[in-house]
Amino acid sequence: MQLPAETQSLGIPFIELQSVDSTNNYALAQIHANLAQSGTCYFAHEQTAGKGQRGKSWATEKDANVILSITLSPVFLQVFQQFQLSACMAAGTHNFLSKYLDKGLAVKWPNDLYWEDKKIGGILIENIVRGDGAGNDRWEWAVIGIGININQTIFSAEVKNPISLKQVLGGDFDPLKLAKELCRSLDFFYGLLMNQGAAKVLTHYNNVLYKKDAIVKLKKGNRVFKTTVKGVSENGQLITRHVIEERFDFGEVEWIL
Repeated sequence: MQLPAETQSLGIPFIELQSVDSTNNYALAQIHANLAQSGTCYFAHEQTAGKGQRGKSWATEKDANVILSITLSPVFLQVFQQFQLSACMAAGTHNFLSKYLDKGLAVKWPNDLYWEDKKIGGILIENIVRGDGAGNDRWEWAVIGIGININQTIFSAEVKNPISLKQVLGGDFDPLKLAKELCRSLDFFYGLLMNQGAAKVLTHYNNVLYKKDAIVKLKKGNRVFKTTVKGVSENGQLITRHVIEERFDFGEVEWIL
């Protein structure tokens, strides 16, 4: 998808950090100190205690990767629409990477980036939701943490199926420059979600979905089964079919690769 030439608001200001424990932690601290503004990107050259999905760590080599967090105040969305933002950020990240990795690139549900069967990037969104005591919750902040493997070639044994841009294409890349390109792509998709609603974003997301219409192996509890991936619903459920249609929430099933 062609992006407009001008940079819009997401990623401005763009703040460089030399070393932090986690860009998400840093962004959350800025929010709690009332120093954050919607659209700010915090980019780190080094992250010493990165966070992944479901409490996992995200280990990265210094000055080798895209490591950033963006603070957003998605006031146009309701709390129950959190997956719309997740799909938007995944679609934007995929669109950015597709300039470099065309064939084999996909979004693995819910928001990992895979090249063929290997993970090249991931997204972790942490939310701040406040209630008024009367059952009315307001989604005040989202912190979008994104990590993409760029120049790293040696990974921890604990990391499953990693790959980097350098390993696929050869040569070195400038992570700072790529981070700014990524912000442009995210801004485009965020504007699409904000101004035109979720339909186009979700269509793009499902069009680039990992293993779409393919038979995969999933695990739910002690049950391991084969099924066909059909898509992801607007509320983020993985839709599969094997004789009957089934839908799964994030964390309910595990991929067996």
